[in-house]
Amino acid sequence: MASSHSSSPVPQSNSSDAFFKKEMDATKRFRPVQSLPDVCPKEPTGDPSNLCDSPSLVVDQQRWTIYHSKVNLPAALNDPRSPRNILHYTNRKSLRERRFMKDARIFVLLKIPLAGLYYTHTINPEQIWNKYLSTAGGKGNRDAASSKLLQEKLSHYLDIVEVNIAHQISLRSEAFFHAMTSQHELQDYLRKTSQAVKLLREKISKIDKVMCEGSLRVLRLSLTRNNCIKAYNKLKLMATVHQTQPTVQLLLSTSEFVGALDLIATTQEVLQQELQGIHSFRHLGSQLCELEKLIDKMMIAEFSTYARNDLNRPLEDDCQILEEERLISLVFGLLKQRKLNFYEIYGDEMINTAKNIIKQCVVNTVSQIEEIDTEVVVKLADQMRMMNFPQWFDLLKNIFSKFTIFLKRIKATLNTIRSVVFLVLDKNQKNRDLEDTLQKNSAKESLVDTEVAYLTHEGMFISDAFGEGELPAGAADTTSQRNTSPNSEPCSSDSVSEPECTTDSSSSKEQTSSSVTPGGVEMMIGDDMKLTDLELVRLANNIQELLYNASDICHDRSVKFLMARAKDGFLEKLNSNEFVTLSRLMEGFILDTEQICGKKSMSLRGALQSQANRFVNRFHEERKTKLSLLLDNERWKQAEVPAEFQDLVDSVSDGRISLPEKKPAATEERKPAEFLIVEGQKYATVGTVLLLIRIILEYCQCVDNIPSITTDMLTRLSDLLKYFNSRSCQLVLGAGALQVVGLKTITTKNLALSSRCLQLIVHYIPIIRAHFEARLQPKQFSMLRHFDHITKDYHDHIAEISAKLVAIMDSLFDKLLSKYEVKAPVPSACFRNICKQMAKMHEAIYDLLPEEQTQMLFLRINASYKLHLKRQLAHLNVVNDGGPLNGLVTSDVAFYTGNLQALKGLNNLDLNMAEIWEQKR
Repeated sequence: MASSHSSSPVPQSNSSDAFFKKEMDATKRFRPVQSLPDVCPKEPTGDPSNLCDSPSLVVDQQRWTIYHSKVNLPAALNDPRSPRNILHYTNRKSLRERRFMKDARIFVLLKIPLAGLYYTHTINPEQIWNKYLSTAGGKGNRDAASSKLLQEKLSHYLDIVEVNIAHQISLRSEAFFHAMTSQHELQDYLRKTSQAVKLLREKISKIDKVMCEGSLRVLRLSLTRNNCIKAYNKLKLMATVHQTQPTVQLLLSTSEFVGALDLIATTQEVLQQELQGIHSFRHLGSQLCELEKLIDKMMIAEFSTYARNDLNRPLEDDCQILEEERLISLVFGLLKQRKLNFYEIYGDEMINTAKNIIKQCVVNTVSQIEEIDTEVVVKLADQMRMMNFPQWFDLLKNIFSKFTIFLKRIKATLNTIRSVVFLVLDKNQKNRDLEDTLQKNSAKESLVDTEVAYLTHEGMFISDAFGEGELPAGAADTTSQRNTSPNSEPCSSDSVSEPECTTDSSSSKEQTSSSVTPGGVEMMIGDDMKLTDLELVRLANNIQELLYNASDICHDRSVKFLMARAKDGFLEKLNSNEFVTLSRLMEGFILDTEQICGKKSMSLRGALQSQANRFVNRFHEERKTKLSLLLDNERWKQAEVPAEFQDLVDSVSDGRISLPEKKPAATEERKPAEFLIVEGQKYATVGTVLLLIRIILEYCQCVDNIPSITTDMLTRLSDLLKYFNSRSCQLVLGAGALQVVGLKTITTKNLALSSRCLQLIVHYIPIIRAHFEARLQPKQFSMLRHFDHITKDYHDHIAEISAKLVAIMDSLFDKLLSKYEVKAPVPSACFRNICKQMAKMHEAIYDLLPEEQTQMLFLRINASYKLHLKRQLAHLNVVNDGGPLNGLVTSDVAFYTGNLQALKGLNNLDLNMAEIWEQKR
């Protein structure tokens, strides 16, 4: 009752002793009531010490108690900081409740008001008290007296309580009367309000009848009309859907797979959106799915038939696409059904067709050769091996021609398929661009007014009452697209704001017939090609790879055909011209296939390289054997030079490193020359070297005819030149010709001729090197070092021959001058003999070696002569003192000098004979 003067409590979750605390004094805790409150402190009774601390209803009415609590119970229960306070609070409250109920029973007995309410139960205190006294009286008179005294005391307390209650009521009488008066005023206000509400309702009812009822009726009728139109169109749509299966069967009968698939897809969409839940169509969806699977199988079978017919056409010079419209329609249908591996069917058919092409070519060729009896020789491979080279070469040429047309036809077909794939890819890109544009535009435009007025009448929205023609443009377009079916009949004239529907079942046929045009192809693509760009790009790459595979297939079949003929060593027995012709044919076919397919196939090139390696080995062994036989029979005498060899050398000097064609017989009547003229220089040579030059040109010409063997030919030619150098050294310098050929001795003429032959080969090495360098890849230039090594070896060999000639004369000088004596007559026999041998040496080498080389050689011989003469004069103690001995020596030296300078080409030779005398120290 005193709660109006207290403050609200604050929940404290951190305390375990109390749940509610007063805001003014957070540290103070209130104890529960321990005894009956003293309601009349002015008239205390009993022991004052027992009453001073007891609570008083009068004194403590401004004091905060538990009943002043105004905390929101859900907030206290949901306090996450102190989940255990509620439990503690309930436990404490249960204890208080038990105490309260105990006190309540006493209050009930005493008719004391409890919490502002009076208990209506009437209890007889006398009866209870007498019962109590009878119970206590059994214990003795003393107890009875005590009980009587207690009864009087309690009666006194009861009187005090009644006086205090009356006093409290008198203090609060004004509040009671004020509350009753306020209640009467409130009742008056409620009565007036009720009358105003009743009046307002009557006015609203009149307004509803006058202004709203008619308008709402119009809206309901408009909504009913639109619903009837929708129901009518729905029935027409159901009738159209009912005709789907017969229409699909009709389209399939004409192989209109794209139209049939479009019709099925549209019908499925209508069933899932417009006709969902229609009981009569509950099985139509599954039937259409099965029909779609059947169409998949039919399209695959149709594409397989198309591939077979396309590839097995007669291979003429016609690379036109077979039934291009049909192919485009099939590809669109397969893409629509995500049958992305259809190209594998075409690949399998390519393999079979390639086999049949070779087989048919062999059969046709064998049938035209009378020498081959097909009844005796049954197998085609055996029949083919009976052909000679011209016949087999013509067969191979025919196979290559057929394969070229075959690949061109495949390329045209696959390019058409790839173009369809790229069209779908472009359409996807355009759709994405359109979506991006629409999103940007929609972000800039204002949206439809979000404050939609709702009409609560019959639970409908006001917007539902309007026709579809009044919808926003975007919504109307969406509804139009949803309700449009390619096989629905035109709507009736009484349809309001409904989009027109089309029913022409032959539309797909018209699209297919015009599919070759860009517009027709665009129409066939549609918006339901659910293929990602990654899938389309991968498919396009696979189709391009299929073209590469076609080239590989043709090359592989050609390799097998080639190997079947090479089993008996036929290809290895070909001469150079035949192999070059075969190589050129194969190289031409390889280049044609690379140009058509855009890929280098290595199988046929590898087979050609393998056969070329065998050819190179045989070619090299034949020529090396031939050179070996020529060297073993070479007598190292100067040979005459036929005119054809001079012409060969002249063509090389003109920059044509090749074997000249055979000239008419009149040219062969020219007499052979004594020397070979090379760029104005005369070369005395042997027959073996002339043939070696021709062999070298054969190597160079093979490189021109078969570029793939350039590196092998370079290695083999290097080996051949090294072999000639080493073998000629063994035969001449090593005197091997004495045993091999049967020469009696190796003369200075043999040595000089050998040196000149080596110089002729050295002259051609840079030309050969340049020829090979022009045909090597830059990364292969390191192989040219072989020619540098060969040139060095040849120069070393030439130097060894020159040293050998000097050594011959050196031994002669040592033998003659060691017996030289300074005495008359002059010239001495020793010097006459020396001059005679010098003249023979000059006669032997002058016509073989160039003049400069001859002079250099005699300068070296003269130096050897002076060394030996100087040593002999020192031995004889002859000095340049002008004495008689000095005069005799001077006369002999003058005779030697005169004879030597009298030799052809040596007249200007500086002999410097003063070096024979010892210098004075």
